[in-house]
Amino acid sequence: MERTYLIKPSLDDTLPMIDYGKGVYLYDREGKKYLDGASGAVTANIGHGVSEILEAMQEQAKKISFVYRSQFTSEAAEKLAEKISSLTPGDLNWCFFVNSGSEAVETAMKMAIQYWQEKGIQTKTKVLSRWVSYHGITLGALSLSGHTGRRARFVPLLEDFPVINPPYCYRCPYSLRAPSCGFLCAQELEHAIKRIGAQHIAAFIAEPVIGAAGGAITAPKDYFKVIKKICDENDILFIADEVMTGFGRTGSMLAMEQYEVIPDIVALGKGMGAGYAPIAAALASEKVIEPILAGTKVVMSGHTLSANPQSCAVSLAVLEYLEKNKIVSEVESKGEYLMNLLLQLKNQYSFIGDIRGKGLLLGIEFVEDAANKTPFPRNAQITQTIIALAKEKGLLVYPAGAGIDGVNGDSIIVSPPLTITKSEIEELVSLLAETFEGFSKQMKAGGGV
Repeated sequence: MERTYLIKPSLDDTLPMIDYGKGVYLYDREGKKYLDGASGAVTANIGHGVSEILEAMQEQAKKISFVYRSQFTSEAAEKLAEKISSLTPGDLNWCFFVNSGSEAVETAMKMAIQYWQEKGIQTKTKVLSRWVSYHGITLGALSLSGHTGRRARFVPLLEDFPVINPPYCYRCPYSLRAPSCGFLCAQELEHAIKRIGAQHIAAFIAEPVIGAAGGAITAPKDYFKVIKKICDENDILFIADEVMTGFGRTGSMLAMEQYEVIPDIVALGKGMGAGYAPIAAALASEKVIEPILAGTKVVMSGHTLSANPQSCAVSLAVLEYLEKNKIVSEVESKGEYLMNLLLQLKNQYSFIGDIRGKGLLLGIEFVEDAANKTPFPRNAQITQTIIALAKEKGLLVYPAGAGIDGVNGDSIIVSPPLTITKSEIEELVSLLAETFEGFSKQMKAGGGV
C-alpha cells in the first residue's frame, strides 16, 4: 500500500497485516505466527476461530442482525440476559447491553445516580474512584479513571472523581504489609466520604484487579469487604468494573466472587463477546432497579446498537461454550502454573520487580533497581521496548502502567486465552524468556542492567 487512510494507535505505525487466527495463535499475511499472550486486549477469552461461535454468528445473521431496542426485543437478547443472571451471584438480574466497556461504565454510573434520584435524593451525583485505575475512554468513564497519562489531554473537561490510593502492595504508600496494615488504603475511602459528604456521593467504582493503569495490581483478600462495608454504612452504591476480569478471566465468573463481595452494579465487556462481536453490559441488582421500576421505568442511557441480536447471539454462544467445556474451572490451576514459571524468570532477571495477578490475568512490573524498587526513567520507554521485542519473537503481551504516581513505572500484562494448554503456557514463557534475554543484552550494551 502506498499510503494508509486508517487512523492507527500511532499514526505512523507500520503494523503487520493480520490474516487469520486459530486457538491461541494469530498469523499475519507474511505467514508469521504469534502466540496471543494478551488475548488481544484481554478480550479473546476462548481463543480465535472457534467453529461453534462462527456457526452462531451465521445462524443469527440469517434471521436478523439489527433491530432498535425501543421497537423490538429479540430472543438472543432475552436469552443472553437470562444466562448472565444465572451465571452471576446474588440478585444481579438486570442487564443493559451496550457496545464497549467504556459505555458499560458510563451506563453503570448513570444507573447509580438515577437510583438515588428515583428515591427522591437529588444531591447524590458523584461517583468516587481510585488513582491508578482505568475505566474507559469516554469523558464520564475517563473522569472515573485514575490513569494520569490518559487523563492528561482532557483534564479541563473531566470531573475529579479519583480520590484514594489503590491496594498497591508492592508500592504501599504506608510502607506496610497486608493484612496487618489494617487496609489503610481502603480506609482512605471513609476519610474521602467525610470530606466530600456522603449526601453528594452516589457510588464508588473499582476494578477487582487493576488492568491497564497498574499491570494486574491485585487487592489483598479482605480489602473489598472493607470497601463494601464503608459504602453500605454511608448509603453509597458499589460498582465493580469487571470489564477485564468478568466471565472467567480470574477463575470465577466475576472476580468479586473470590473476594466474597456482591456489588450493586457491575460493568462487563471484553470476554463477554470474546472478540467475536462488540458487546458489553451494565448489570444491576434488584435493589438498584426497584425504585426505577416503581418510578420512571426508564434507565436513561442507550445506544443505537444496544442489545442488537447479532452481538447478543454471539455473546450467548461464547458463554455457552465456556460452560459446556468447563473452561472457567481450569483457569485457577492454569494461572498458578503460569505464575510459577514467571516467578522462575524473576529470579533470573534483575529488572523484574514484581509479578502479580489472579487467574490468567498476570502482570510483570519492571524496575531499574529491584532492591529499592526504583522505576526506569519515563523517557526510557521500557514497556514499549519489551513489547516490541516480544512481538519480534512471535509473542503478544499487553502494555500497562505502573508506579504509585501513575506516571513513572513500566509493566506488561500476560493474559492468554483461557483455553491455553499447559504446553502452550510453556511456549509462552519460553518466548518471554527470549524477550527478556534480548532486553538484558540491550541494556548491558547501553550500560544499563
